[in-house]
Amino acid sequence: MPALRFPTVFRTFTAAFAVFSVGAVFAGDKPNILFLFADDQCHETIRALGDTDIETPNLDRLVARGTTFTHAYNMGSWSGAVCVASRTMLVTGRSLWRAHAVYDATDKEREAGRLWPQRMAEAGYATYFTGKWHVRTDAAKCFDRAENIRAGMPKDVPEGYNRPLQEHPDPWSPSDPEFGGYWAGGRHWSEVTGDDAVSFLVDAAGAEKPFFLYVAFNAPHDPRQSPQEYVDRYPLERIEVPASFLPEYPHKDAIGCGPGLRDEKLAPFPRTELAAKVHRQEYYAIITHLDAQIGRILDALEASGEADRTWIFYTADHGLAVGRHGLFGKQNMYEHSLRVPFLVSGPGVPAGAKVAEPIYLQSVMATALDLAGADREGVDFASLRPLLSKEGRGKGLGAVYGAYLDLQRAVAADGWKLILYPKAGVARLYHLDEDPEEMNDLAADPAMAGRMGTLFSKLRGLQEEFGDALDLTETFPDLSKP
Repeated sequence: MPALRFPTVFRTFTAAFAVFSVGAVFAGDKPNILFLFADDQCHETIRALGDTDIETPNLDRLVARGTTFTHAYNMGSWSGAVCVASRTMLVTGRSLWRAHAVYDATDKEREAGRLWPQRMAEAGYATYFTGKWHVRTDAAKCFDRAENIRAGMPKDVPEGYNRPLQEHPDPWSPSDPEFGGYWAGGRHWSEVTGDDAVSFLVDAAGAEKPFFLYVAFNAPHDPRQSPQEYVDRYPLERIEVPASFLPEYPHKDAIGCGPGLRDEKLAPFPRTELAAKVHRQEYYAIITHLDAQIGRILDALEASGEADRTWIFYTADHGLAVGRHGLFGKQNMYEHSLRVPFLVSGPGVPAGAKVAEPIYLQSVMATALDLAGADREGVDFASLRPLLSKEGRGKGLGAVYGAYLDLQRAVAADGWKLILYPKAGVARLYHLDEDPEEMNDLAADPAMAGRMGTLFSKLRGLQEEFGDALDLTETFPDLSKP
């Protein structure tokens, strides 16, 4: 196949490692890699990271013991199932549209030995997987062992949609096994995934090979189910309506987020404060339940004796709106849907540190390959090891790109974000530093014309680097003027 042309930002970022290394790893031995992966978890849902009323004591442990990348992004999606694009990028190491190009041929990528777990195995790792896969190839053929391989989401039921309605009984319960979903099989899926990881760690104690343990939870994806004791922790009077709540997003149909999109069908149109609070109640509860499973895994790692030689990564494949901006899904360019938690701990990683430089979450793959001394040929994303030291800062991404189908594009740089809706012919501009909730659209301000033109130019450059063929100049001619 022809050689890939790597984006300049990725080449520059990776080159920085030539002069920097984080922490000696046990006399040159390769470290274990524990990758903990959530689905639909917004960046703002960890208590230790900000003003949130969600109980996450075990994720807080990870924040305290390691470094948090506070601005980790997913590039977006070619599909309404955003996790498909996110996870295809993750295991192939290719940026959004390059990953799309090989999506239907992921089996061929596997046969060529280019997927993430295969590269780790080639570097001498024992590889294990449990949980949500959602990649178009067989996980059992990619890892040494794979158990309880899950689909994209638990099976839903009609009662879980268009709810709750004002002055009507809610037909659905997040804790009732009658509705299946996470309860299918008799034990909550998050607990099963936790069981698998704990069992692996018990067996891994003292093993000759280092391990690559990929633990993929479906949670907190809907149906947002958890035991009643977790739901009870979040009575509705404890839940605040998001500051950016809207009864209706004005461009929802033109950007593909109308009533026809499955994620958006979960709550009624127009949105109500009651619906936002109930869905957030269930979202918080399943996150706290997920956090409990993370705690079990961390405890098992400590008991195994392998903790001091293990790097831990925690992230999610994208965020979620759950009532912000009148939206409920992740198919949009707002921070709540593009940004995710990203926690790193391991030998030599600074404790309690925060890195604000933007990254793509898929850089976790490149970082793991870097730590393993594995082949990184054809991987678009860069190792994050340089950014784990102050000496390596300032060599990361200058701008972050976002896309959804041919309906949305975005670029964030220098504390600003430009969002474009080609079908609607609408541009939105937000000053993220001063307006992190993205509530004050400045696009109509004549004083912002230069700023918008600069961001548009950056976006066009990123489109070229990432192989995005969508022409924005015809729809937004004023922005393309020098």
